[in-house]
Amino acid sequence: MAVSSVPGPAGSSATRRTSKPPTSPAGRPVGTVTRGTTNTNRLRRMDRWIVHTLGHALRAGHRPPVAVDLGYGAAPWTAVELYGRLRAVRPDVRMVGIEIEPARVAAALPFAAPPALTFRRGGFEVPLDGGRAQLIRAANVLRQYEEEAVEAVWERLCGRLAPGGLLVEGTCDEVGRRHVWVALGPEGPRTVTFAARLAGLERPSDLAERLPKALIHHNVPGRAVHRFLTDFDRAWAAAAPYGAFGARQRWVAACTALATSWPLLDARGRWRQGEATLPWAVLAP
Repeated sequence: MAVSSVPGPAGSSATRRTSKPPTSPAGRPVGTVTRGTTNTNRLRRMDRWIVHTLGHALRAGHRPPVAVDLGYGAAPWTAVELYGRLRAVRPDVRMVGIEIEPARVAAALPFAAPPALTFRRGGFEVPLDGGRAQLIRAANVLRQYEEEAVEAVWERLCGRLAPGGLLVEGTCDEVGRRHVWVALGPEGPRTVTFAARLAGLERPSDLAERLPKALIHHNVPGRAVHRFLTDFDRAWAAAAPYGAFGARQRWVAACTALATSWPLLDARGRWRQGEATLPWAVLAP
């Protein structure tokens, strides 16, 4: 961050902690350059959930909805892929890839298809020429910040949402096999989703290493997220006989048992996708 009083990426110096939204000198994007690591199809699980969750709102709008891939990284693959997936639901969607590093924006420009798919420089201020976004996705961005910065960034990004809009912020591994994300509306956080490629998953708590910044340091005994993952592991172990029918059936059986003590949202249709979603309030630190 350009302002020393705002927490920056983990490990960087910060002279003072604050809960105020990050700021930056006039004309400069708000935020700090991240590592930029990316891969094709890395965010497919998150994208699939977004299309399911936001599809009705995307189709219902009278004007072309605007979606933002914030911090897409050193290559524009995730923005291009998200555009394709959203376009299948709403053909006139406008996709904007935003990066704070000018060289990354320049590298993405050959993939642009204005006005439907564009790239521009920016940060947490989400420059949209006065407009607001129906969707902002920020994957693997806040992972590199201090936890104290998260609430202020969430507040700032939620302030850039259109009515009924959605902010999806979370973390995944390098090849998109393990994800955890938080979904927020203009009013704040709503849900937490755990998603995995079930083949090869040893236990649900393997997802702990991909908890978003707001939760990862709270995965300790006595905290809600630790209790949830512990109970999920127990349900997964008890569902081992279902493994004879495949990992998907085992996951569904584990979710069915877990739902007796935790308020899992959705139902078998989403569980079969290797997902489990809960209200934010039950896991909030």
